[in-house]
Amino acid sequence: MEILKINGYTIPETLEKTRKGDKKMMISGWDHPLANLRSELVQLEEEGYVVPESVKRDVAMLHPEADKWSERIADIYKKLDDLPVRAGWAYEEPDELDEIRRLRPEGPRRLEVRLSDSELLERYHGAWRGRSVGCALGKPVEAKPRAWIKELLTAQGEWELNDYFRCTGKDDWCPKSRREHIQYMEPDDDIHYTLIGLRVMEEKGAEFQWNDVADCWNARLPYSAICTAETQAILNYNMRCPRFYRELHIAATPAFTRRYNNPYREWIGAAIRADFWGYAVPGNPELAAEFAYRDACWTHTKNGIYAEMFTAAVISAAFAESDPVRLIEIGLSEIPVNCRFAEAVRLSLAWRKECPTWESFMDRVDARYAGMSSVHAINNLQIVVMALLYGNMTIDRNTALAVMGGMDTDCTGATVGSITGIVNPESRLAGRLNDTIVPQFIGENTCRMRTLAERTLAVRNAIRRQE
Repeated sequence: MEILKINGYTIPETLEKTRKGDKKMMISGWDHPLANLRSELVQLEEEGYVVPESVKRDVAMLHPEADKWSERIADIYKKLDDLPVRAGWAYEEPDELDEIRRLRPEGPRRLEVRLSDSELLERYHGAWRGRSVGCALGKPVEAKPRAWIKELLTAQGEWELNDYFRCTGKDDWCPKSRREHIQYMEPDDDIHYTLIGLRVMEEKGAEFQWNDVADCWNARLPYSAICTAETQAILNYNMRCPRFYRELHIAATPAFTRRYNNPYREWIGAAIRADFWGYAVPGNPELAAEFAYRDACWTHTKNGIYAEMFTAAVISAAFAESDPVRLIEIGLSEIPVNCRFAEAVRLSLAWRKECPTWESFMDRVDARYAGMSSVHAINNLQIVVMALLYGNMTIDRNTALAVMGGMDTDCTGATVGSITGIVNPESRLAGRLNDTIVPQFIGENTCRMRTLAERTLAVRNAIRRQE
């Protein structure tokens, strides 16, 4: 296929046809359409569907450069409609809240929170501090394998991790989150989404809906600050929700926005957005999980949704319960008992009894989920579970465990820091952040974590008055 040059960029001939008016234009958000298609095949097989060998051959025959935007990709997608589920697939994994609730196990649903407003304020402050510590701790090694992180720290004489990463002197990723320079929590999507939750609840209250979240993204988050499933979902939303008569939302539905060209629909993106829904309703894991569902349902499916519901329920429960096993069990009680995510968490509880160290536990995780994306919800949330089970429920130790586990380190570290910050707000590492977040978020400039905690308490009290 002929390769063309436009404005200095190399593009395939088919894209030039599209530019000149061919109506079979491929639309893609996070990655190019061919990469999306390849990821879609993986995602479908993970969901239990049988992908025909003929389709795999068709994809393999596409040129890795010339066919990145080929119109043939759309023809292959048509062959992926109505695929059969492989024999013996026993999981039940719905996308709708009523079905999710029908399939969940027994749970406490509500817990007694014996904290005054002043005590809650300290817990909220700990949650914001812990989330920031875990995120900053993991940013310099985001997406790095566990072995790579251990080799680096061992070479520096600092294994196991107990402080922010030092500068290496060459091509340091995220220098503002390294020991020599850190003064605040720098911009990161793990923090931005917690701010989104705060804004949505302040502006819409407990009755917010999924499209309120999408509209808040449009108003507050630069498109360049959104990744993977979120990138594709917000693109899908805006394609079907024009600004003129936007309030009608006629064609933008969660069923469309979470699936169209979105092979990242079970990745970790929804789980990192869970925290504020748990903060908003301490001791009410059922409602926290419902809030999380509303947030997740338009960007993710199945286990991507369950991961956020589980995390929000755990965070809500942490205001009343400190035992990590009990917290994990409460999280499981809000998602389908027979889904792949719940199965993985139950395996983690069993492995804790069999594995004397967190590293031997992680050997089990790596073996079972070898080949799974390093930003998938299932394997990364097992790292969160590991950090809770092997730590001492403090911000500094538990976030270090999560980060040493590798993969999506800033995400897992932030989630663990949020949970442990509620249980135990004290942190040596938090002091280095000077109680300050500097986000890339429209409407929030430099944020004091104490102020964010006060605003969080105000949201909780407003919801309580509504109840």
